[in-house]
Amino acid sequence: MMHNLRQYTVPLHQYVAMMDLQERNERLFYKLLIDNVEELLPIVYTPTVGEACQKYGSIYRRPQGLYISLKDKGKILEVLKNWPERSIQVIVVTDGERILGLGDLGCQGMGIPVGKLSLYTALGGVRPSACLPITIDVGTNNQSLLDDEFYIGLRQKRATGEEYHELLEEFMTAVKKNYGEKVLTQFEDFANHNAFDLLAKYSKSHLVFNDDIQAGTGIAELIALEMSKHTETPIDDCRKKIWLVDSKGLIVESRKDLLQAFKKPWAHEHEPLKTLLEAVESIKPTVLIGTSGVGQTFTKEVVEAMASFNDKPVIFALSNPTSHSECTAQEAYTWSDGRAVFASGSPFAAVEHDGKTHVPGQSNNAYIFPGFGLGVVISGAIRVHDDMLLAASEALAEQVTDEHFAKGLIFPPFTNIRTISARIAAKVAAKAYELGLASRLPRPDDLVKYAQSCMYTPTYRSYR
Repeated sequence: MMHNLRQYTVPLHQYVAMMDLQERNERLFYKLLIDNVEELLPIVYTPTVGEACQKYGSIYRRPQGLYISLKDKGKILEVLKNWPERSIQVIVVTDGERILGLGDLGCQGMGIPVGKLSLYTALGGVRPSACLPITIDVGTNNQSLLDDEFYIGLRQKRATGEEYHELLEEFMTAVKKNYGEKVLTQFEDFANHNAFDLLAKYSKSHLVFNDDIQAGTGIAELIALEMSKHTETPIDDCRKKIWLVDSKGLIVESRKDLLQAFKKPWAHEHEPLKTLLEAVESIKPTVLIGTSGVGQTFTKEVVEAMASFNDKPVIFALSNPTSHSECTAQEAYTWSDGRAVFASGSPFAAVEHDGKTHVPGQSNNAYIFPGFGLGVVISGAIRVHDDMLLAASEALAEQVTDEHFAKGLIFPPFTNIRTISARIAAKVAAKAYELGLASRLPRPDDLVKYAQSCMYTPTYRSYR
């Protein structure tokens, strides 16, 4: 199979071949993905999955996952019951409004929940039959899709307001009724204006998380929480060490009245600045993190400025897919004279600079969410707490060795991902027990061993 896959020169053809294999022989699909994770991850996940979603209608073979549309209002529970598997542990759901950095892809966003859940299984060991990808089709505002003869979704503009929220309310209620309290629902690639509201609304009553926005301003919040924890400094003081730039410039106190609620904690006292370059030159940060979805925002001037006042400027260009990355690995190393500590959301090849090979980190949530999901499942957690996300991050950081640092690696290699995931799962589960959120009792003595024993492995059983 690997030999056959390597004959394709176009990544999208490899993606289609992998999806066909997943349909035909699920066990072999996962065997390949686990054994060749570094080679196949960019095919089944970012960046190739982005192109697959853009062209989903024309490469469509068979439905993967469950579609729920506006037309199903009042019948969502019945639709959920059509799914053949009963014991679902993880749901990834999207409404397709903000797919990666590609924008509104409507119903064709299904490629993302499908891809994400294949990683829950391959990297985190959650059983394939326990995973359910769902796309909620409320229309699309992408005119080129509405005009596309191969578009697979409702041909109408997006439902908003009450109509939208009533459908989501019915969906969340049906999920809990059909699968119980302990099914983990990951909100995926919702537009910001809905994502924050949905998370705030359902995190009190359901087991939900959203690694896109518990990224973004969420990254800032988690860094502030971690700083506060280690330095015993009040969280408000820690937030003041972190500055955000949006499309209108630096987020400052004088803009507070016009800011969306989730940006307000980050509005600090400073003169208004319009550009990222001005902000970098004025604030002189040690770390620059890009999560805007806008490519090429880390310009030569920005990177050179970072390198002028930092010996080792930390530059994370996290937007996906590769075409939307804030800068490339080559640019980061060249413009910083080989001094940048660089990581990106989609993978970049190693870069030669002045006779030294730099290996860019892939700072992708694929390190975190599979192990996080496994930890939630094995502990029987009933709610997601921010401390559980912090525990996952700390568990990953603990697995980076001095040898990795010497090679310029800031993350452990993906080849050990299942071991990494088991350790993350153990830390997440431990935190759930500590917070009184775990329902699987008694608590196993060795959570790492327990996590490993729960992981799905795609081997064939021996029969006499």
